[in-house]
Amino acid sequence: MTTYFGLKEIGSSLIILEGVDSPVYDEIVEIALPGGQVRTGRVIQILEEYVIILVFEGTHNFSLSNTCTRFTGRPMELSLSMEILGRIFDGMGRPIDNLGPIYSTVSKPISGQAINPVLRIYPQNYIHTGISAIDGLATLIRGQKLPIFSGDGLPHDRLAAQIARQAALGENKNRENFAIVFAAMGVKHDVADYFRRSFEESGGAGRTVMYLNLADDPAVARIITPRVALTAAEYLAFDREMHVLVILTDMTAYAESLREITSARGEIPSRKGYPGYLYSDLASIYERAGLKKGCRGSLTQIPILTMPSDDITHPVPDLTGYITEGQIVLDRSLHGRGIYPPINVLPSLSRLMKDGIGKGRTREGHAELSNRLFAAYAQVGDARALASVIGAEELSDEDKRLMEFGRRFEAEFVGQGMYESRGLYQTLDMGAGMLDI
Repeated sequence: MTTYFGLKEIGSSLIILEGVDSPVYDEIVEIALPGGQVRTGRVIQILEEYVIILVFEGTHNFSLSNTCTRFTGRPMELSLSMEILGRIFDGMGRPIDNLGPIYSTVSKPISGQAINPVLRIYPQNYIHTGISAIDGLATLIRGQKLPIFSGDGLPHDRLAAQIARQAALGENKNRENFAIVFAAMGVKHDVADYFRRSFEESGGAGRTVMYLNLADDPAVARIITPRVALTAAEYLAFDREMHVLVILTDMTAYAESLREITSARGEIPSRKGYPGYLYSDLASIYERAGLKKGCRGSLTQIPILTMPSDDITHPVPDLTGYITEGQIVLDRSLHGRGIYPPINVLPSLSRLMKDGIGKGRTREGHAELSNRLFAAYAQVGDARALASVIGAEELSDEDKRLMEFGRRFEAEFVGQGMYESRGLYQTLDMGAGMLDI
């Protein structure tokens, strides 16, 4: 390892060194301050004479003259073993549950490795979430990436915790060889405590790995958290052949941290100040989901993101929709009427659903029932628009039945308890009962 004294320049989260011999992109550096404190950084740009380093803990108390920077010659790695199950880590992968460090002979770089497209297996088995609007109408398939589009103030945190508690491999509630990797970015302390309590009270903490980046943690550390979580998930899925569900919340906080870093670097911004490579950066996270030939494990992703001003055309949800295979959209008007989870089924879809349901997988007739529910609920909007003009009393009998269907569909099928896990057959039977109206 090579050590350098002094700095060329100091920014809010960046430092610049000159005269560095043979630096390597993504190399981890250790920065020692005069008081003995050591911080961690990563090489993010190499110029002809200078090296730019991103400091995860920030650059306060740095000095141009007596700061010692040591280049480790290796990328950021994560120590891994089966001991990570049931543990809680910070966003950098360091234990915060007072249970000691992870002892392992296995360490993997957090940048991961893309799955060879030739080795990918097409996903065809579903994951049971216990949420009727998802299992019945936008089924989550093993190996899929299915984001949840939410907004500020909507209950996406409660929905994420509920999915993590209830998720299983199929209708038989099989949780053997099944694990949850939960990563939170920029969450408040009370939200982090809610996630902890939720998993402990449900008895699912032993199959869950949590990575928590809190709101008062350095913002630049948030760009590490999803990659750390996915590295752990890849180890469980492809080395230990487990079925892993990864929940990432909130990807908008991740994108805003990325925007902050690129702004500090002086890069030319793209839409709304985000970097022009936001698409490829998000893809480097989302595309780590999937199934591999020769491996019995799988990695499924549910990224959660909040849409600023509920704008689905905002760059983060817009680009996410291009990369992922569908979306679950939460609706503010449903939430205002007290319906939980407030899932708007019309813009929600799962593009892999058609190949993971039906006879031999869920139940024969599942696809037809889903299509009929979609068609009927789409007509409800027309009936409500007409009722707002001429009044509900003047509607035809058919339109009145549509109005009744819409009311009960939202209240009874979409709406359910926060701790209510519905079986798939119960969901499908309930949907068939809705159509009887």
